[in-house]
Amino acid sequence: MYQSTFNIKAKAPFDFDLSCRIFASGDKTIKRYANNRFWQAFTIKDKTILLYIESVGSVDDPELKVSVESEEELSQDILNSVPPTVYRIFNIGLDLHPFYEQVKSDPVLAPIIGRLYGLKNPSTPTLFEALVDSIIEQQISLKAAHSIENRLIKYVNRSVHLYGQDYYSYPSPEDLARLDLEELRNCGLSSRKAEYIRDLSIKIINKNVDLQSLQKMSTTSEMMEELIKIRGIGVWTAEMALLRGLCQLDAIPADDISLQRVIGNFYGADEKISSEKIREIASSWGKWKGLASYYLIVADLMNISI
Repeated sequence: MYQSTFNIKAKAPFDFDLSCRIFASGDKTIKRYANNRFWQAFTIKDKTILLYIESVGSVDDPELKVSVESEEELSQDILNSVPPTVYRIFNIGLDLHPFYEQVKSDPVLAPIIGRLYGLKNPSTPTLFEALVDSIIEQQISLKAAHSIENRLIKYVNRSVHLYGQDYYSYPSPEDLARLDLEELRNCGLSSRKAEYIRDLSIKIINKNVDLQSLQKMSTTSEMMEELIKIRGIGVWTAEMALLRGLCQLDAIPADDISLQRVIGNFYGADEKISSEKIREIASSWGKWKGLASYYLIVADLMNISI
């Protein structure tokens, strides 16, 4: 086994434990947080590796210890790609202070921030992963969606064998393009979603969809316009993918039923509210709409009351 260890400083404030709890119930062979350690398998430059990450700092002086583990020795090129990956998945370069300043007079968010100080929203390593996950999650429960996602990941079987078991990384466009529709359906996908995901993967390989150029666009609205041209990607899917995959924190998936319920509960309606009402409430959150909604969702999950 090959192992390399190094430390990464993060932008304060950053509560690593709080930010990782969302992964606590995950499949331990894919992505998990337990005993103050986060681990996930990744494929970088066609090599699948396992990352173990733990906090060795504090909320106001955050630092992460990263262990890179592999079945074989890794090139310096691959090792150099690890820190940017860690930065992405935890958004550790994000400065939360402007967000806190923006919403300090909000009667709901201000006390919630006091309880969730240092929480940063996770991101997927790639926009492609965020798009596929968001397509899978269309109109089904998160529990069902996560089950399908895990089955798909394990079926593709990009893995590294360490400590007596396999750890699986997320499939690439090439991996998914190689699957036929029946294989995708056998992972739990509907016929339509299987078509969407396979078509997206093939278009990326054939360069009919260029996610790299999309990331260079200056505004979220421009990115949205391009994404919804892709078959199977509507407004909700695009907003979810941009929030998760590119940390476009001004994106808010206002059509999301769960978010409508959460915001309705916190802002006095005690019930699901319309997407139009959500956008009206979120207008005071400025460019932090997506991050504010994430704080509200986490507060709801943790049963935080105000």
